[in-house]
Formats: sequence, C-alpha cells, structure tokens
Amino acid sequence: MAEVLEKEVVEEKVEKKASEPLFSKKNRKLISDPFNDNNPITVQVLGICSALAITVKLYPAIVMAISVMFVVAAGNVIISIMRNLIPNRIRIIVQLVVVAALVVLVDQVLKAFVYDISKELSVFVGLIITNCIIMGRLEAFALGNTPWKSFLDGLGNAFGYGVILIIVAFFRELFGSGELLGMRIIPDSWYIANGGFYSNNGFMLLPPMALITVGIIIWVQRSRNTKLIEE
Repeated sequence: MAEVLEKEVVEEKVEKKASEPLFSKKNRKLISDPFNDNNPITVQVLGICSALAITVKLYPAIVMAISVMFVVAAGNVIISIMRNLIPNRIRIIVQLVVVAALVVLVDQVLKAFVYDISKELSVFVGLIITNCIIMGRLEAFALGNTPWKSFLDGLGNAFGYGVILIIVAFFRELFGSGELLGMRIIPDSWYIANGGFYSNNGFMLLPPMALITVGIIIWVQRSRNTKLIEE
C-alpha cells in the first residue's frame, strides 16, 4: 500500500512538473535574477576581464555581449541534453569541448561578417572559453536541469553580463570620445578648440576607468538593493 501511495505521489509530481508553463514565475525568475540580485559581474564578480578590456567603445561591447549570450545559452542546452550521458570524471573536459566548439563558431562568424570588430575584440573572443560565467552555469545549473530551464538560465546570465558591459561602454565612449556607435553626440561647438567649454576625458579610455565605472554601478546597485550589502 505504501509503495502504491509513493508511486502516485511521484507520478503526481512528474505530472505537475510536466504541466508547468514555459514562462512560469519560477522560469521568469531565471531570467530576471541575473539583472539585479544575482548579476554575474556586480554580484558574483565574474567576467571582469572582458568588462575592463573591450568596453572602450559601445559596438564591440554589444558584439561581445551577443557572442557570450549565444555561447552560454547554447552551451547550457547542449550540456543539459547530455547531462545523463556524461561520466562524472570527465564532465569538465566535455564542458570545455562544447564551449570551445561554440566559441570557434562565433569567432568564424565574426571574422566573416564583422571583421573590423573581430580584430578589435582580438583574443577576448577566444577567452570566452575560460569565462567563469559560462563554466559556472554549465557546472552549477545545466548539469542538473532540463534544457528549457538551462536555456532561460543562460539567457538571463548573458543578459545580466551584457547589460553591464553596455552601460560601461556607453559612458566610456561618450565621455572619452564624444561619440556613440561612431556617431557624434557631443556637438563640435562645445569643444574648447572651437571656443566652447568641453574637452574629451582621455582617462575614460584607459582600463582603470572601466574598473571605476563598474565600482560606481556596484555602489548604485547596493544603495538601491540593500540586501546585497555584505555585513
């Protein structure tokens, strides 16, 4: 009798799990959490190297954000599908092979369609392989969840990562060169050379300013969300 009841409970749980809406509250949280409460850069402090190196201009930052989004979302899905087939002893090797294959694909696409941006990103596209955000999501989430949940988790973390990159690049390019996406934003008449009052801040184009900008974002985030403040 007990075995029958236990079987019915298990079947009921499976049925509930199967009938869960694709965009249930729990699934939506996988996308929304990395924007604020669990942001990969400002909370988990991962992916800092690319945030410092490729945010001088907005366009390369957007391309990098899209590239990471593809790799982490696709990698999560692939590892989730294979999770019951991967021997525990070689799981890290399998994850690296999957990520490396996706990164090579991204690198070739960038060279084929946006070669100039590919040169600007340089080795940082290849270094996506070692991005702690990607390996962390594969190990901590994709190995224990369904492909759909893993896909949403990958998108959420990639969005959270990309948003910080874009914000940092926005301010660095705007105040460092007076442009955004190659378009002049600050009028020429404002510059001191033309009788105005403004001069581009060259410090914004240096890596230390990227770190300072990320620090300001962290400060603003914690001032608005006090539960992130560590005691």
